Amino acid sequence: MRHTLALSALLGTGLLAVTSMSQAANNSLVFCSEGSPAGFDTAQYTTATDNDAAEPLYNRLAEFEKGATNVVPGLATSWDISEDGLKYTFHLRPEVKFHTTKYFTPTRDFNADDVLFTFNRMLDPQQPFRKAYPTEFPYFNGMSLNKNIAKVEKTGPLTVVMTLNSVDAAFIQNIAMSFAAILSAEYADKLLAEGKPSDINQKPIGTGPFVFKSYQKDSNIRYTGNKHYWDPTRVKLDNLIFAINTDASVRVQKLKANECQITLHPRPADVAALKNDPALQLIEKPGFNLGYIAYNVRHKPFDQLEVRQALDMAVNKQSILNAVYQGAGQLAVNAMPPTQWSYDETIKDAAYNPEKARELLKAAGVKEGTEITLWAMPVQRPYNPNAKLMAEMLQSDWAKIGLKVKIVSYEWGEYIKRTKNGEHDISLIGWTGDNGDPDNWLGTLYSCDAIGGNNYSMWCDPAYDKIIKQAKVVTDRDQRTQLYKQAQQLLKQQVPITPVAHSTVNQPLSAKIEGFKVSPFGRNVFSGVSIDK
Repeated sequence: MRHTLALSALLGTGLLAVTSMSQAANNSLVFCSEGSPAGFDTAQYTTATDNDAAEPLYNRLAEFEKGATNVVPGLATSWDISEDGLKYTFHLRPEVKFHTTKYFTPTRDFNADDVLFTFNRMLDPQQPFRKAYPTEFPYFNGMSLNKNIAKVEKTGPLTVVMTLNSVDAAFIQNIAMSFAAILSAEYADKLLAEGKPSDINQKPIGTGPFVFKSYQKDSNIRYTGNKHYWDPTRVKLDNLIFAINTDASVRVQKLKANECQITLHPRPADVAALKNDPALQLIEKPGFNLGYIAYNVRHKPFDQLEVRQALDMAVNKQSILNAVYQGAGQLAVNAMPPTQWSYDETIKDAAYNPEKARELLKAAGVKEGTEITLWAMPVQRPYNPNAKLMAEMLQSDWAKIGLKVKIVSYEWGEYIKRTKNGEHDISLIGWTGDNGDPDNWLGTLYSCDAIGGNNYSMWCDPAYDKIIKQAKVVTDRDQRTQLYKQAQQLLKQQVPITPVAHSTVNQPLSAKIEGFKVSPFGRNVFSGVSIDK
């Protein structure tokens, strides 16, 4: 393709055009991504596919250091916390520009009004923009921020005070996450006046290192380097292109052919060849993730504990680990990874026992040949490299205890939407930690507030919820650890999920790429990334 472009340029406008196009191509990075985002209004979404697509465009008040879990200043240069832990005063970065595009030209710099708009839209269902463009905010609500943030006020053009109803030990880590990307209040006002508020999701405006150019579903997303970024050292590319390919083998072939310079989620079978390719580098990291089976407790017969226990003990995890993860995984027994502080090492799995499982189903009144649906993800994820194969193995495992399993799948965006609505019986899903705090697992995935968000089991246990809410308002880590261990024990007893594996993350990229770091949270960040020419 490049040869054709160069030739047409040569014929049309001479050698100078060829030179400039060649330079532009050399300073472009193509990322082979694995799915189409549902949109770019990142507060609405929870998947890595959506967050990756939005990441180049935005900043947050606080952000995670690249490749690490610690929080550093973003659009806030600093913040003060009151002695009672309930007031956070954010001092905002001056002279930050919002993006200029063909659909929006800002007339002012970023200020406190943008922070107020961003958070009040999520807080207040009566906020005018929210009423005009009704949306749900699964992270914000799932972490109870909608209930705990009492008010957001500006005390100056570059000063914002957030007041909480109760102490939240993870508050700064939470607002460093993707959903808290700061939006332009001026752009929102323009869209509201034009009667086009939903454009905020498809024609995004942010302050990030890249500017949105175009998006073709199932094909590509194009961004250009932000020449007016507040930290110019982080913008080293003229163009960033997401080439969307759902097939892992296609992505690997494109990487080898230098049609993309970074890809993700290679099949375990491809890892050895990638390691041995001198034109590539392969970064290997222990995964801060969990692949698991979620039982929808609102569907019969999964509302019965005995049925969930039976399904759980009929899963041959070791066989799945061998076939699906092929040596790049660790057996999971708990609801979060062992690298997460407060992990309870005393928790053990129920022994693999199909005979006992069959007895439990019979005692629960589940007849031989009962049909159930098992939903399998259509994409590779860091926590599950081959959901289709895993589903087929579970189909076989559960057939041994008398169940007839129908495997169902949808396009990724549709899959997530339907599982959040609770349409499934059982789904294969997983999680990569977002912020290094235990609440991001135990609250975000399994709490009552997270139903309709990331609680795919639709499980709500008042005793469990009481423990994790108590843990959030305690700042002493030892005390929090003890509470989280209690929560893990209760969750294991109630079996809303079957943990399967924590996978090793293998990140292949061109040997010419510099400055790319693997995020413990599974995010692909291109700020500060360059290509060695």
